[in-house]
Amino acid sequence: MAIVKSKLLKQLSKNYPNFLKKDLEKFINIILSEIKFALKRGDRVELRGFGVFSTNNQKARISRNPKTGEKVNTPEKKTIHFKMSKDLFKKLNDET
Repeated sequence: MAIVKSKLLKQLSKNYPNFLKKDLEKFINIILSEIKFALKRGDRVELRGFGVFSTNNQKARISRNPKTGEKVNTPEKKTIHFKMSKDLFKKLNDET
């Protein structure tokens, strides 16, 4: 099951009933937009206890269309790389 922004907002509003829902939504949007802008600038985003987001450059290459076998030029592009923290790894694998 994937977590979506609306479910995250519900959980936050349940855990923090003193905050207004619209304020929590603004908070989530600010955090996500700052992560996006940092990655767009090429910066590394580290969330302690969770993991690190960074960008990698994928070189331009010639690939194939799997349906037709035709060669296609694929331009250079940026991809997002995520590396989880050791704490998260231990929690996922029930190690204490």
